[in-house]
Amino acid sequence: MKKTKMIAVLCAVLIAGLMVFALSAPAYAAEDGNPGMLIATNEDAGETVQDSTTGTKAVAAAIVVGIAAAAGALAMGLAVSKSTESMARQPEVAGQINSSMMLGMVFIETAIIYALIVAILIIFVL
Repeated sequence: MKKTKMIAVLCAVLIAGLMVFALSAPAYAAEDGNPGMLIATNEDAGETVQDSTTGTKAVAAAIVVGIAAAAGALAMGLAVSKSTESMARQPEVAGQINSSMMLGMVFIETAIIYALIVAILIIFVL
């Protein structure tokens, strides 16, 4: 039980660190030919501000897919280990346990695919 709690705390710390990193994206000063994340130029007619958030979108998409894949992998590993234990204890219901496990795996994989779709939407739509 201590190992499970330690993994949960480690995942929570990792997610918190990634959130801090994603939310604290610095605004770099613009250079000639090499714009940063925030471009501010002073012209005679006034000020123009151009917001280029391609890098931030890429980081957000990577975080979404990474967290979903990691959580899905942990969930699938736990499901397989528990179903294997159950099949070892009661071999007469191994078929029912296996089919229930496969159905659960499909739902977990669907959640991961939804996260991939959200990441693609972040990159191309937002």
